Amino acid sequence: HLVESGGGLVQAGGSLRLSCEASGFAFDDYAIGWFRQVPGQEREGVSFMGNLDGRIYYADSVKGRFTISRGKLKNTETVYLQMNSLKPEDTAVYYCAATYYGVGYSLPFTRGQYEHWGQGTQVTVSS
Repeated sequence: HLVESGGGLVQAGGSLRLSCEASGFAFDDYAIGWFRQVPGQEREGVSFMGNLDGRIYYADSVKGRFTISRGKLKNTETVYLQMNSLKPEDTAVYYCAATYYGVGYSLPFTRGQYEHWGQGTQVTVSS
């Protein structure tokens, strides 16, 4: 079970922090991915983290501006996406997703590799 929060309206150059609260599965054995989707476009991967080994990946479009991390929110395992220097083109619905990630696995980057999804949270960046 994944629940996103933290979306909203922000001006260009501003920051937001998204949260993805995870429950109901062995969190340490999973990879968590953040994706985003604009209506009429494909859902694209933004950032990914393997909880087992801490491996992290960022899409080129967000590298240097977004940071993925994990922690606990209200005693629930949570993955955060800190988004700085936001641009209007970052406007989208942001989804977190989870998939099993075991020893020796390659960090998954594509939508089809993730089985569990949250409901999404809207991020709007005004110019």
